[in-house]
Amino acid sequence: MGLRAGLWSVLIALALAGPTSAETLRIATFSPDLTRKGPGLLLRDIRARDPQVLAAAATIAVARPDAILLTGIDWDNDGLALAGFAALVAEAGLDLPHRFAARPNSGMATGLDLDGDGQTGTADDAQGFGFFTGEAGMAILSRLPLGDVIDHSAVLWRDQPGNLLPPDTAPEIAGVQRLSSTAHWDVPLMVGENPLHLLAWSATPPVFDGPEDRNGRRNHDEAVFWLSHLPDAPFLLMGNLNIDPVDGDGRREAFDALMSVAQDPEPRGEWQPAQDGANAVQKGDPALDTADWPEADGPGNMRVDYVLPAKALRVTDAAVLWPNPASETGKIVAAASRHRLVWVEIDFP
Repeated sequence: MGLRAGLWSVLIALALAGPTSAETLRIATFSPDLTRKGPGLLLRDIRARDPQVLAAAATIAVARPDAILLTGIDWDNDGLALAGFAALVAEAGLDLPHRFAARPNSGMATGLDLDGDGQTGTADDAQGFGFFTGEAGMAILSRLPLGDVIDHSAVLWRDQPGNLLPPDTAPEIAGVQRLSSTAHWDVPLMVGENPLHLLAWSATPPVFDGPEDRNGRRNHDEAVFWLSHLPDAPFLLMGNLNIDPVDGDGRREAFDALMSVAQDPEPRGEWQPAQDGANAVQKGDPALDTADWPEADGPGNMRVDYVLPAKALRVTDAAVLWPNPASETGKIVAAASRHRLVWVEIDFP
């Protein structure tokens, strides 16, 4: 080998061994209202090209995430609904070929009377509220490959350090009651050889109970669960936390606790509904809201969907996809779901 050829070989080797430039990644979460009143009905609507399903697919394609967590999507054992929906997203212009879903706790029968109403087998007696197995689960769609997922969904509530499980919970219930109302997943998004961990969950609403505040307690513990299960690697906390840091009935100290390990980019929508009706009593910035609940007897619009990067990650942009409903995109987004898609861009690694 001549001197010049040898020099080029060394330079090429050094270039290959050197640090790679950071890649800008857009990571999103969205609750697309893809849950139905019985098993198989979502797949039926996907195959029938239901307008609401098409609107949800188009909303994701408009946002163009590199990876997205879907909450509130029915699960089936063969993954047919998720595969069919991913095909509609690709048809709308965004190919996200890598996906993950697992059986959620929602709708998973326990055989016990969890809510103490003297009956068993009701939606309130499942591990997480649900009328059938797989109702309102979660899924990941991604442009990038996924690593081995750690599924924490079987962890018992009583085993959560410092848990707020109601103290009068019967031993036979405490022995089977899982913490996750839907799921807790640690999903490695593989950026080359570097994993970016998507710490995903969809929490129970902190309402629909009595003075014992069972749902509020569980919502809190579902969030702080991650403080004792953080990976030794970059991560994002993401999903439908079902808690607003300013408004609503949730235990907001749970959100504050997450801020000890994560940052809040405060994604903002470009359009906000009129602040009348239930919204008139809200104290939070309406530009941060992610759910459209404007009815006078409802809770008002709130911020419940989040992507919260670890403190060390560099955020370059963030937004709530909430365009003017009079625009063409706004009509599609409004037809998809009462929730709005939230995305955050980071430089990684």
